[in-house]
Amino acid sequence: MDRKWLRSTVTDLQLYYNPNIQGSPLRMDTNTNPLGENPACKQALKECLDMDLEQYPSTYGDKLRQELANFYNLHRDNFVVGNGSDEVLDILFKTFMEPGGNVVMAYPAYSLHGWFAIVNGGGAVEVDLKPNFQLDVDAMLRAKGNLVIVCTPNNPTSNTFKKDDVLRLVEESKRPVVVDEAYGEFAGESFIPLVDKYPNLIVTRTFSKAYALAGMRIGYAVSNKEMTLAMQKVKIPYSLNKVAEHIGVKALQDQEFVRKTVSVVNSERKRLEKGLTDLGFHVFPSEANFILFRCPRDSAETVKRLAVKHVLIRDFGKKRMLENCARTTIGTREQNDELLLRLGEVMKEWL
Repeated sequence: MDRKWLRSTVTDLQLYYNPNIQGSPLRMDTNTNPLGENPACKQALKECLDMDLEQYPSTYGDKLRQELANFYNLHRDNFVVGNGSDEVLDILFKTFMEPGGNVVMAYPAYSLHGWFAIVNGGGAVEVDLKPNFQLDVDAMLRAKGNLVIVCTPNNPTSNTFKKDDVLRLVEESKRPVVVDEAYGEFAGESFIPLVDKYPNLIVTRTFSKAYALAGMRIGYAVSNKEMTLAMQKVKIPYSLNKVAEHIGVKALQDQEFVRKTVSVVNSERKRLEKGLTDLGFHVFPSEANFILFRCPRDSAETVKRLAVKHVLIRDFGKKRMLENCARTTIGTREQNDELLLRLGEVMKEWL
């Protein structure tokens, strides 16, 4: 292929994280639900056998939008649903970022935020977090761009941002501000109740984490009706299929599973933090379903040696500000014990 055929903004893109999975390793690398399958999913799939799948789904996922409206005490038109929150983020960039424009984002943060800006013909202005991984609000307000995006709890640093900092960012910005709450259920606080108060506020969420539906690809954005209407005009029609929409509705109605998930994560977080600390790792504060920690040895080699023992975690050690850092999902007690056991073996091998 002649590289001149490529659009100039995508010539340097790299493939996303795609580990070579062999056997059935313990996957602590993707921040998915430790409890496994959502019980609402199996029954909902049976119900899908009687669907008229020869027909298109709802153009804009109206049933799921209505269920979300009921759940959050908002209107159906406050919501945009899509094929994972990643599609919703893509819609945001298509709607609010000019070609050649920029998104203002924190660093370090979710890598696909900048990726979406690039693939949509723009760029990312990264504003470093403060040493305690909190927002530098003044610097973000000064930065030039068409929109601002922050993730709280932040991935991969695992902490939430101060509510007053995020609110100040929204109140003093004369552009859309996106609050990515992919891990919001674990933090117990949300900006969704404020979407009708602030004309520039957009919140995104996903069914992949607390709802254990990563394989179904269901996500949504919440904002005021004028903003969501603009997004619906940009969204690919029919992108949320009938099966995913039906399962999303059923999962939203089964909040007991979500409560149990959050309870397990909250109770196991302290145990896992202590276990990692006892092994000599520097653990950063977490309010999500994952933990960031700094390795006493090379993080890439630590992750590699752990993978040989059939446990996968993510290495972030080559990123600035995250030197020698790795990230692990918070699992069940059994999963966390297995992780700590194998990490302990790795550390002993270096003695």
